Amino acid sequence: MEHIVFLTGRLAQASLARVLAGIEAAPFTWEVREIGLQVAALMTTDLIRRRVAAPVFSEAEGAGPPRRADRIMVPGRCRGDIAALSAHYGIPVERGPQELKDLPRHFDRAELRVELNEYQVSIFAEIVDAPLLSVAQIVERAQRLAADGANVIDLGCLPETPFEHLAESVQALKAAGFRVSVDSSEPFELLCGGKAGADYLLSLKLDTLWIADEVASTPILIPRFPAHEASLYEAIHEMQRRGRAFLADSILDPIPFGLTASIVRYHRLRERFPDAPIMIGVGNLTELTEADTSGINAVLFGIAAELNAAAVLTTQVSHHARRAVCEADWARRIMHASVQRGTLPKGLSDALATVHARHPFPDTPEEIGEIAAQVRDPNFRVQISPLGLHVYNRDGLRLGQGAFELWPQLNLQDDADHAFYMGVELARAEIAWQLGKRYVQDQPLDWGCAAPRAAEDLARWCAPGTTMKAPKAKTDEPGS
Repeated sequence: MEHIVFLTGRLAQASLARVLAGIEAAPFTWEVREIGLQVAALMTTDLIRRRVAAPVFSEAEGAGPPRRADRIMVPGRCRGDIAALSAHYGIPVERGPQELKDLPRHFDRAELRVELNEYQVSIFAEIVDAPLLSVAQIVERAQRLAADGANVIDLGCLPETPFEHLAESVQALKAAGFRVSVDSSEPFELLCGGKAGADYLLSLKLDTLWIADEVASTPILIPRFPAHEASLYEAIHEMQRRGRAFLADSILDPIPFGLTASIVRYHRLRERFPDAPIMIGVGNLTELTEADTSGINAVLFGIAAELNAAAVLTTQVSHHARRAVCEADWARRIMHASVQRGTLPKGLSDALATVHARHPFPDTPEEIGEIAAQVRDPNFRVQISPLGLHVYNRDGLRLGQGAFELWPQLNLQDDADHAFYMGVELARAEIAWQLGKRYVQDQPLDWGCAAPRAAEDLARWCAPGTTMKAPKAKTDEPGS
């Protein structure tokens, strides 16, 4: 059985031992080693190298010769080069979760190797005001959308608004390496975009299928009006007869103007044409519903996954929908992994849980009190529990439910630097407590994919054993 040495600080030593002892039927033996550091979060790989001799042998009491450790686990916030540390000790060294209370879940998921770098659904991201932008502005916008996960840049034409640089815009995007679609209700704009080299045209009805004969672009087929399914079915049959690629879109209506009926239409479309590539436009929900779009996208991409849809058209126009493409990218990966594994879309990633956390309060008030009783220095520690904000140092433990309630108890009127620091931390802690989010002192609140994050932080949104690499589509060409 594998033997793991857990490195920690004095304040967390007892709590870590209790958590490990509570893991039922653990597939490993373990020991907790305190390396002469009070706060585990301050641990670095250089400090470990200095204080832990190589090779690492078990220090646990027992008969027989010392056993060499098979693995070393360091705190989740340990800074430094973990790979170099592994090479130094000759055994794997890995970071644990951000909170030690998450260790049971960490090991439960250790064998669940899920790669979130695969997806089924291509994202068409619409630039809705393209006629009002210059060619350079369109290319710049496309670059941002592609960085968020868009596969196809959709040029949205506006009613009664000239788009004299449409062809030039298509050609500029193609020259920059983008796949392009043109979105218009005017046949002459669709023809112009198609002749300029657009990959897709949104959208053709039964009466405008003649446009497909004029250009090589793949058409997105829609009904004459949303409820007229027969016209969509006839258009599909006609394109199949011609041997032409296409995508079919039943039109997703907004609440309360037929959302449920439109979902049923998509279901009938899939039943009628089991192999037809389907597109779903989600903007009528994300843009026209005043709610956090991460949850809306999660549900819509779950529906897309069940329908085996090939593509989704999205927009990010409204301020509340400004992260819609990034959310769509995470949603399609999570739902694809869920379908592929036949599991619920739970525990794979918390990127879409932007407001609340599944486990916001890892420590009980009693456990916080035990840690507080060990502190012998004047530095303040801040933690939250269901009861509120706990602030403690050598002078005792304070409990409150807001920064203004706790501030008078800290006596920092004459210490501007410390006062500023504690003001920031108490504000973060109060927000986290009110919303039910994780709070970790000295760390920004985690808003999932609702806020931009550095590439190295992506792993925080994935469950243990889950990876996300550079985009790799399962189906590169929707409609092919």
